[in-house]
Amino acid sequence: MSDQNQGTVECHIKQGVAWVGFNRPESRNAMTWHMYDSLAAICQQVDAEPAVNAVVFHGCGGEAFVAGTDIKQFSGFDGEQGVAYERRIDSAIAGLETMRKPTIAMLEGFCVGGGAAIALACDFRYCTPSLKFGVPIARTLGNCLSVTNVSRLMDLLGVARTKEVLMAAKFIEAPEAASIGLVSDIFDVDAIRQEVENRAQAFARRAPLTVQASKDIINRVLANRRAAADASDDWVRACYGSEDFKAAVGKFVHKTSFEWTGR
Repeated sequence: MSDQNQGTVECHIKQGVAWVGFNRPESRNAMTWHMYDSLAAICQQVDAEPAVNAVVFHGCGGEAFVAGTDIKQFSGFDGEQGVAYERRIDSAIAGLETMRKPTIAMLEGFCVGGGAAIALACDFRYCTPSLKFGVPIARTLGNCLSVTNVSRLMDLLGVARTKEVLMAAKFIEAPEAASIGLVSDIFDVDAIRQEVENRAQAFARRAPLTVQASKDIINRVLANRRAAADASDDWVRACYGSEDFKAAVGKFVHKTSFEWTGR
């Protein structure tokens, strides 16, 4: 993948709010390894910045928040590389989830796969009517999520809807997302940035220690409920090392056809 196709994660600070943008609109902001590394570094930098009261994560281009991880990067993967990849993503997402600053995901359009994981790790989510939230890997790649990311889905969606999202490859759209508390509110495209900015700036008027303590204690409870990070390694290894996964990646990269075999 050439340097110009690596994409960027950009950050600018305005009136106490850090705006972190996933900038690869030609691919619906699909994440590259470079972008995941940049996200982890930006989270550390912003969290240490005293002038920042809240952080907003958003996609560039208006069509997507993040439409997953770039599938081309999975060419030649085996089971062990799958385990290493899930650990890498877990590390990047954990760095976001444990930020001391309040975090907001501003969701426009597709929020899929790795994008769903990023959004779930934020404290608050707001969307436009075009939201499509999901992890359609049962239809597309035939891999599986780490136990930590499955836990995040279960924490917010519950068991039944998590099964719908992962096993039936269902997309959750804006009205349902609001009704189940996945997003806090729905705003029109021309209003969402200002609405999100208002909510982010309001944290400048909240007690910092109370905000930090509340977030940290909630995260401690969630961490105590979750299984050990390696609890899903056997299934991650099996799925990423399967013939089905290799064929699904090949279909995307080389436009070849295939049928699921269960091997």
